[in-house]
Amino acid sequence: MTGTVTTGTDTRTAARVVDAVKVYGSGDTEVRALDGVSVDFTAGRFTVIMGPSGSGKSTLMHCAAGLDTLTSGSAFIGDTDLSGLDDHRLTLLRRRHLGFVFQAFNLLPTLTVAENITLPMDLAGERPDSRWLDALIDTVGLRDRLHHRPSELSGGQQQRVAVVRAFAGRPQVVFADEPTGNLDSRSGEEVLRLLAGTVRRTDRTVVMVTHDPVAAAHADEVVFLADGRLVDRMEAPTAERVLDRLKAFDGTRHKEREVSP
Repeated sequence: MTGTVTTGTDTRTAARVVDAVKVYGSGDTEVRALDGVSVDFTAGRFTVIMGPSGSGKSTLMHCAAGLDTLTSGSAFIGDTDLSGLDDHRLTLLRRRHLGFVFQAFNLLPTLTVAENITLPMDLAGERPDSRWLDALIDTVGLRDRLHHRPSELSGGQQQRVAVVRAFAGRPQVVFADEPTGNLDSRSGEEVLRLLAGTVRRTDRTVVMVTHDPVAAAHADEVVFLADGRLVDRMEAPTAERVLDRLKAFDGTRHKEREVSP
């Protein structure tokens, strides 16, 4: 298959990359993490990026979010071409229009839950929408934890704080990189339900990297990468269908290795 996959008729695109190439190193050490990927992420949907280890899924997310730069090609948030922004403008765009949830929570230990939630807006000099924020806090069940510090919370509670922080500024897109990787299965399930439920209740957009077919089943769509290329998309995924598709990719790669000279 080629690195470009058609994406349907919905023109509301929250983020996209076009002919994305990302190369690390040079010469004998060169690694082509992305090899001509074009993909769009539809607004108001929960999209998961999956693929075998080393397929380029985290690289794709980081480049789409402006956390890393492409070697060639373009990345857009809405209609804004990230390659045309200097560091200052890129920082402002990430702060005002994007939210992030990472595996490591990234909460400041000296701040309370409430202070961690509003930190990005405080840095941007913006006042939070109190009604929106209250609704998010109540949705994740953190009302009685607002004055606690991260060390006083469980891992699942800390990740719920990170989810609220990511959505607090009403971002165009929330990018989540293995957000359940440090959680037990029950806490992970709660966080995934929060992400999916927030997308559907508020028309926000989430793009998540995961290796877990059960996690992917919460999404509206899964895009699959292999060897730095976009190779498939799946609507309305189930854990079983995703697992079967991943096994098929692994089998194909194994056969390719066997016939290589």
